[in-house]
Amino acid sequence: MATTKKAPSKKTENNGAEGSFSKETYLTWFESMLLMRKFEEKAGQLYGQQKIRGFCHLYIGQEACVAGAVSALEEGDKYITAYRDHAHPLGLGSDPKAIMAELYGKATGISKGKGGSMHMFDKEKGFFGGHGIVGGQVPLGTGIAFAEKYMKTGKLCICYMGDGAVRQGAFHEALNLAMTMKLPVIFAIENNGYAMGTSVKRTSNVTELYKLGSAYDMPSEPVDAMSVEEVHHAVARAAERARNGEGPTLLEFRTYRYKGHSMSDPAKYRTKEELEEYKSKDPIEQVRMTILEKGYATEADLEKISDKIKEQVAESVNFAEESPWPDASEAFIDVYVQEDYPFIND
Repeated sequence: MATTKKAPSKKTENNGAEGSFSKETYLTWFESMLLMRKFEEKAGQLYGQQKIRGFCHLYIGQEACVAGAVSALEEGDKYITAYRDHAHPLGLGSDPKAIMAELYGKATGISKGKGGSMHMFDKEKGFFGGHGIVGGQVPLGTGIAFAEKYMKTGKLCICYMGDGAVRQGAFHEALNLAMTMKLPVIFAIENNGYAMGTSVKRTSNVTELYKLGSAYDMPSEPVDAMSVEEVHHAVARAAERARNGEGPTLLEFRTYRYKGHSMSDPAKYRTKEELEEYKSKDPIEQVRMTILEKGYATEADLEKISDKIKEQVAESVNFAEESPWPDASEAFIDVYVQEDYPFIND
């Protein structure tokens, strides 16, 4: 299975909290985030054509939350998130063809066509989903971190969630347990301002969500997640604490989604001015301008990268279109452990 290039880790480039970033890192960020953007734009088009069915939540605008974390972490670290989950495996190097095929519900999909938009998994890349229940991944991510500590792997888990998920009781239970046991987990709240269509200020007296960690004496901080550099630095600091046995960190990624909560959401609850304000801080455009200002690439070079990504996305669509549907018998596979339930093969 073909893979996209993974951003260099903190170890390979020695990008510390105050460090600068290399040409390679900026170009990798640009390519990775642009792939996420173009893939999601195409997914939105295909949904409108009814090629993709069911729920579909796009990541457009939030790309730095993934790209900055991937470059700060190490191979073998684990990732888990909610249902806005197409970009995470793309950022980790999963095959775009398999992700698009999954959106189509095809047998060649990354979850064999059984998960669809909300349940992407890639064990080889350390990506543990893709979960449709709001906040359901938070205790799971905590459990993954427990396993890493128990097995003394030196690895950690970064657990993403939306701002709406922090209203779940499981969030607070997980933070308490993680801090008590000093688990190697990074809790990353992707605060895009709205839980579906309800703003944070309408659901909580605490609108600076990172402060929720103070109830558990957990190191916590806000992060400008429209800046991939700031995401990298914050995740690198949290990872260092986790690997040193100092336990979890709560990061509030302050980001924004340009589209509605899902494809069925016209997003009429926000103003055009608000949307344009965030688009003026677009994470991909910021990286693009830095690359040009530093002379890391020319406009022509970046156009070649863009053309390559467009071709990748087009290939992923062709692959999904031509792939077969799962056989009906697949409905019974991966539900039970095969050895314990041989009758399902009868």
